[in-house]
Amino acid sequence: MATVKRYNKETKRFVVTVEGGRGDKSIKMENLFKVVTGCQVKLQGLDSKLNDRADMPMWSEVKSLRYDATLSDGRQVKVKPANVELVAEAPVPSDEEAFKDEAMANGPNDEGLMFETSEDVEVVRTFDALGLKENLLRGVYAYGFERPSAVQQRAILPILKGRDVIVQSQSGTGQTLVFCLAALQHVDTTSREPQALLLSPARELAEQSQKLCLALGDYLNVQVHACIGGTRVSDDIHTFDAGVQIVSGTPGRVFHMIQQRHLSTRHIKMLALDEADELLNRGFKGQVFDVYRYLPPSTQVVLLSATMPHEVLEMTHKFMNNPFRVLVKRDELTLEHIKQFFVAVEREQWKFDTLCDLYDTLTITQAVIFCNTKHKVDWLSQKMRDANFKVASIHGDMPQKERDAIRQQFRSGTNRVLITTDSCGRSVLAQAKVSLVICYDLPNNRELYIHRIGRSGRFGRKGVAINFVKNDDIRILRDIEQFYSIQIDEMPMNVAEII
Repeated sequence: MATVKRYNKETKRFVVTVEGGRGDKSIKMENLFKVVTGCQVKLQGLDSKLNDRADMPMWSEVKSLRYDATLSDGRQVKVKPANVELVAEAPVPSDEEAFKDEAMANGPNDEGLMFETSEDVEVVRTFDALGLKENLLRGVYAYGFERPSAVQQRAILPILKGRDVIVQSQSGTGQTLVFCLAALQHVDTTSREPQALLLSPARELAEQSQKLCLALGDYLNVQVHACIGGTRVSDDIHTFDAGVQIVSGTPGRVFHMIQQRHLSTRHIKMLALDEADELLNRGFKGQVFDVYRYLPPSTQVVLLSATMPHEVLEMTHKFMNNPFRVLVKRDELTLEHIKQFFVAVEREQWKFDTLCDLYDTLTITQAVIFCNTKHKVDWLSQKMRDANFKVASIHGDMPQKERDAIRQQFRSGTNRVLITTDSCGRSVLAQAKVSLVICYDLPNNRELYIHRIGRSGRFGRKGVAINFVKNDDIRILRDIEQFYSIQIDEMPMNVAEII
């Protein structure tokens, strides 16, 4: 019997203690779906061989592991052909870099959603059935994914077949994997030319897509570059000169690189727009179309977002060819495990007093407070600090290094209350474990409401959303209720117990 102690990131090996043995041993187990510290590893008749061979065929033979490893609700993983048994008792990940979020590993919680598709859709239940490259499939399982989520089961295959695709599903359902997997499948790693372009409205989102592509493509020898503002242009130029297959970036920097002829678009096969409703709205729309005009006419286009307003869907006719649509039904959009409340405040200035009264409740968990403008974020955060309340704040006008530091502090739990705008809220909190969201200002449109409250219930976790509503905001609140077929009740006195 052996106990997993820690993960060595550099060697990609788990250090284990073997009962009756001398000291720790190192074995290669990165291809198992679920390995956490504290797991008991039963190696039948093989303990004595750990000294001699750390990467025995039983660990490195991916095919046998891939088809037979299963994870039951009882938290046991059995690998039949290898005679290996993992028994995990109350596993708790101890290293964020080594062990993926539990919900990510088990698959996003979007089962039961009702989807509308533009034509008959083939539902693919397993990653094996997608026909992926062998080494890409190996990377998917090594990362910790077991099976596709409901939206992945419907959206990935049409993209792999070359169709233009529109995907609209709520936060935490695994949309990022959809376009990252397709991009990795499409690229030819023997060519050093850019072949897939992934655009995001925020730097943090672009970096997340890059990191996921690199992780999934770990066995493909693929080069993925984050082309974003706030970094040195010379670094981008050097990377493009060296060769890269996938570019994940923000529209402004990507367009600049294309204009300056550092980023060649001749071999681009696929364009993916993450958070497409944001990219095709306001300031980004012009930049996105500027980039699109440089792409080959045959470029495949994929749009993904939690919401797809009618005006955005209408706009797709300009640059998409008979797109295949996978849209979650409107009345399924709000996350049913998120409790939604409102607090009636007669005047704007009373919102601050209400927030102060709620502060002790906020710090029970981690909370995000949304404001409609950057100026309001600065004003509110300073006013809270003046009143001796500890809060952090972030918005797009802050320097990149400062934003990165705040993001890291919030994710680590150092800061428990974060005040932000919609654009930064999407990117910075995409992987944070937030269970409470407060709309200090009601959003300017009903689509933004889904993006906000979705931050309190990602991957099936329970959450609470509280809306501060002035007298003249009642109409907006009722419009949201009617549009999504939901009911937002007045906040109860025992809201702390609910959180």
